Amino acid sequence: MISEITVSNQEKAYALLLADADKILKLIKVQMDNLMMPQCPLYEEVLDTQMFGLSREIDFAIRLNLVKEEDGKELLENLERQLNVLHEAAQRSMRP
Repeated sequence: MISEITVSNQEKAYALLLADADKILKLIKVQMDNLMMPQCPLYEEVLDTQMFGLSREIDFAIRLNLVKEEDGKELLENLERQLNVLHEAAQRSMRP
């Protein structure tokens, strides 16, 4: 019974982290599409703040043994790759 609860909590923790990563991606996409350019200091501050917050959430979940360290790193790296794709697309659309 205890192992089932642990697995359930681990799955929930990872699902919550994935949802937070998705929120960050959507927030940055909205900013790029409607509000500001990637060179804007406010854009960079929002991105840095959101990424720092997510990394702290992941570290906390790792320390609680709810998420494996490699899974947490993979989640962050995947989000960074997706954000880089958005950034590159925004850069291309700004070129004459």
